[in-house]
Amino acid sequence: MQNIMEELLAGSALARLEEGQIVGGVITEICQNEVSIDVGAKSEGRVRLSEFEEPAEVHPGMAVDVFLAKLEDASGCPVLCYDRAKQQKNWERIAQTVEEGAIVTGKVKAKTRGGLTVSIGVDAFLPMSQVDLKPTKGVEELIGRTYEFKVVKINHERRNIVLSRRELLEEERWRRSKEIFDTIKVGDIVRGSVKNITDYGAFVDLDGVDGLLHVTDIGWGRITHPSQSLRVGEELTVMVIAIDKERERISLGLKQTMPNPWDDVERRYPVGACVRGKVVNLVPYGAFVELEEGLEALIHITEFSWWKKISKPADLLRIGQEVEAVVIAVSAKEQKISLGLRQLEENPWEQITNRYPVGSTVSGVVQNMTNYGAFVELEPGVQGMVHVSDISWTRRLGHPSEVFKVGDQVEAMVMSVDLESRRISLSVKNLGENPWSNIQERIRIGDRLKGKVVKLTNFGAFLELPGGIDGFIHISQIQEERAEKVSSVLSLGQEVEAVVIRLDPTTERIALSIKALNYDEEALRDEIEAWKESSGPKSEFGTIGDLFERDNSGA
Repeated sequence: MQNIMEELLAGSALARLEEGQIVGGVITEICQNEVSIDVGAKSEGRVRLSEFEEPAEVHPGMAVDVFLAKLEDASGCPVLCYDRAKQQKNWERIAQTVEEGAIVTGKVKAKTRGGLTVSIGVDAFLPMSQVDLKPTKGVEELIGRTYEFKVVKINHERRNIVLSRRELLEEERWRRSKEIFDTIKVGDIVRGSVKNITDYGAFVDLDGVDGLLHVTDIGWGRITHPSQSLRVGEELTVMVIAIDKERERISLGLKQTMPNPWDDVERRYPVGACVRGKVVNLVPYGAFVELEEGLEALIHITEFSWWKKISKPADLLRIGQEVEAVVIAVSAKEQKISLGLRQLEENPWEQITNRYPVGSTVSGVVQNMTNYGAFVELEPGVQGMVHVSDISWTRRLGHPSEVFKVGDQVEAMVMSVDLESRRISLSVKNLGENPWSNIQERIRIGDRLKGKVVKLTNFGAFLELPGGIDGFIHISQIQEERAEKVSSVLSLGQEVEAVVIRLDPTTERIALSIKALNYDEEALRDEIEAWKESSGPKSEFGTIGDLFERDNSGA
């Protein structure tokens, strides 16, 4: 009889339960992951313990409201949902109290497609683009954390709420930015953390406002990339060196908070001092040497050696090499220090006038040649030059290679010494007597002379005469009929006889004629007079450029 009464009472309570409603219940048991709840049905329903925000506070006898999703499942137990009941009750409350634009507090529950689920009493959607000020990759670390959000959209029909955390952060940043720009000034020392590193510098977060620390302002020393000295997240003490309020930009300096190594540099590195440093860079014109952090000096390539010709710094130095040098110039204002390597050795030019007095005879080796002369090494670091006009009294040379070759040992006379430009002028011809000084005693106009053809030009030929003197036969003086080519009549090395028709010791020139060999005295006299009255050097000797032009192939 008692069992029948219990069934009737249970049936009466069950009859009051309807699916889809929120019903009251009591927690009867707590298991590891679930709790049992009596809602007056034939049997107890179960709810996941994780549906409770504070699982530790759940206990038997605790009254709770749950959502009745189904009266009975396959086991005859009611299907209950605590979270859905809470969501439904909260939605009704939120719908009445919360508007778009309101600030709410919520807890990030989980990652979902396109964003995050945030509990604000009901589940709301936080799009990924609204999570932070910049794109966020590791959003998993936000799960379980509580933040403030702005309600940007409410859909009452679909019971959907969209949130934004980014809008609140932007508002806070704008407020903080305005506050900082209203108070900060150039010269202020501020604290910040490295937010981002680029090739040209680092952005430092100054409590909500980014300042740029350019690579040139990180340190006094040579820094090729900011990552050499900084790391993301590092705390820095920096100086404000420029402010642009219109563009909302702040320029920062780290080296400005440190002692400037160029201060008092002229006292610490006086001219003449011997210093040590490390080669940090090689350029075509020299090498940069770091004397101390932030203090670099230049060794110009001309200061490498007194006598060696260095074509590039890498021939003598390498990056990282420790070197010793002498300070030859220093300027704190220009932030420049000039060093010299050769000053560590004796300057061979300091006693040059004593070793090579003007008029003395010296000996050396031909090092190289140019169109205008030959360079002779007298000793390591000291060269003299023999100009092409100082090689021979008698020969008109177009290039010193007609007489010398590199490596030849030659003797010469010192003609002049220029210490300032470090030049010594030498002469080979002055070792002997000038044959032109008494030429009129040995040769006269009208004399018949024999000589060897030593040079052909487009308009004549040079003959080497007795005594080593050259005479010139113009093309018009080779034969009565005008020769089309000199080489068609004369050849190099040919022995010929000619008559002197003009002699000019001042210009050291002798004009010869082959065709006049057959003239009688009167015709010869007329030819000589004609040359005397010639109007310019071209008709007689040719231009200077032509005189030095060789044409051995048949001019």
